[in-house]
Order: sequence, then C-alpha cells, then structure tokens
Amino acid sequence: MRMTRQSNYAIRTLVYCAVNEPQLSRVAEIAKAYAISELFLFKLIKPLVENGLLQTVRGRHGGIRLGKPADQITLLDTIRLTEESFALAECFEEGADCPLIGECDLNSALREALGAFFDVLAGYTIADLASKKRSIRERLGLYDLDVPAPAETQLAEI
Repeated sequence: MRMTRQSNYAIRTLVYCAVNEPQLSRVAEIAKAYAISELFLFKLIKPLVENGLLQTVRGRHGGIRLGKPADQITLLDTIRLTEESFALAECFEEGADCPLIGECDLNSALREALGAFFDVLAGYTIADLASKKRSIRERLGLYDLDVPAPAETQLAEI
C-alpha cells in the first residue's frame, strides 16, 4: 500500500499549522514551503475543513489553523479523509468475483494487516509529528518574531 500525495501533503499541512501556532498559516506560504501548487493545496484543505481538522479565517489577515488541538488529530483521522480506498487486493472491492471470498486465508491475512496499519496510525497524532517544533519551524522557513532570520533570508527579503 502506498499513501497518496494528497494524504502526504494533508499531514504536512496539519504539521505546518501545528508548529506555526498561534499564528494563522497562509496557503501560499505552506505551498511554497513544500514546493506544491496552491491549487492542489486548496483542494486537499477542503475535506480537512469540512471535517473539523482545519479552520479557515477569512479576510485580509486570514489563513488557516488547526480545527482542534494537535494531540486530538490522529494520522488515521487524516488518512481516512484523504485516501479513496484501502483495498489491498481485488477481493476487498465491491463486486469481486473470486470464488474463494469468505474462505480465503489471504483475505483474512490482509484484513488483519490493514487493521494493524489502522491501529498504528490511530496511535500517532499531529502533535507527535510536530514535537520537534523548533527544528521543523527552521526547516519550513518559519522564524520566531523575536529571533532574527538567518542573514541569507534577511537579504532575500530586502
């Protein structure tokens, strides 16, 4: 199983917002930090907002922020919203025509593996991923207001 880009960037967006708290995060800044298009980011933010993982604030100084505390948003919450299917094999899909469905040990093993995968994802939160706040902020180009940005960043802004 491979996670989609949508899931990957949804998690990254939530981590960005978590390490940027209490400030609002701007879509343009998130897109730039991860080198993705703003249009793609807007599309993946929509289900996160609709399901309460993110909130939007409109206006000139608007942006996005976490919709609930980072320690209450699990990776499973996010992945369930952004992945279309968890069918590990054809027999997981509706209308599969394998004569062994219901009696197959492969199907049972894959269902058990998927359950374990979900259990692990449910055990990790956005807060866990954002726990190295200082180093993540630096890597994303987010600098504290009371700490000057590195010289090369200051020059680039002039």
